[in-house]
Amino acid sequence: MAESLLLDHIAIGARTLSDGVGYLKARLNVELPFGGTHPRQGTHNCLTKMEDDSYLEIISIDPGAPSPGLPRWFDLDHMDQRTSLSRGPRPIAWIARTHDIEGVLAAARGAGIDLGRPVTMTRDDLRWRISIRDDGNLPEGGTLPVIIEWPDGPHPSGRMTDLGVRLHALRLRHPEPEILRSKLEAIGSDHLATIEPTETTQPHIVCDLVVPDGRIHALGTDQQDTGF
Repeated sequence: MAESLLLDHIAIGARTLSDGVGYLKARLNVELPFGGTHPRQGTHNCLTKMEDDSYLEIISIDPGAPSPGLPRWFDLDHMDQRTSLSRGPRPIAWIARTHDIEGVLAAARGAGIDLGRPVTMTRDDLRWRISIRDDGNLPEGGTLPVIIEWPDGPHPSGRMTDLGVRLHALRLRHPEPEILRSKLEAIGSDHLATIEPTETTQPHIVCDLVVPDGRIHALGTDQQDTGF
């Protein structure tokens, strides 16, 4: 088994950043500030700190960036993903942190799981390594984590605006939950989320977020979201 992983961040996919910002503003009553651009992938994001070592991200294709010449990460170039995000933003991926990305990816390959290969990425003065499949696909529809390795030092969430949003729970919905559970166990990430069955054929993510007034909002429930 790979080392035990830590939750790094959750990605909300959006057709445009303004769509994503408006989505969270309407549901959480917070407005995420701009983060930056990812030149290697032709994307950009908005960010807010969730805890001392985790954050929430809105990510979309950057219309002002040239084509990266390869499939973008997070399935953003695939027609099914684009069609889904044209109906509205939603949680599309969760990212788990390690100090040994090669070791985690090797453990995944040994269990027959293709999480991709480590790719060096930059955003402004930040630099990190992250797992990306050559086809840009999210493994198991995003219910398996993307793996990230930051350099030694303070986590970048310490530089982000804190809007008071906190993660209450990460729920992974899958038509074959026991298969997903075994894969998560193989890469040391089964402790980071709750696994739930779904009647749909498509795996998907639900994240329950706590806002400053104490309410919990579930984003991604059956492609919709509810507050309770």
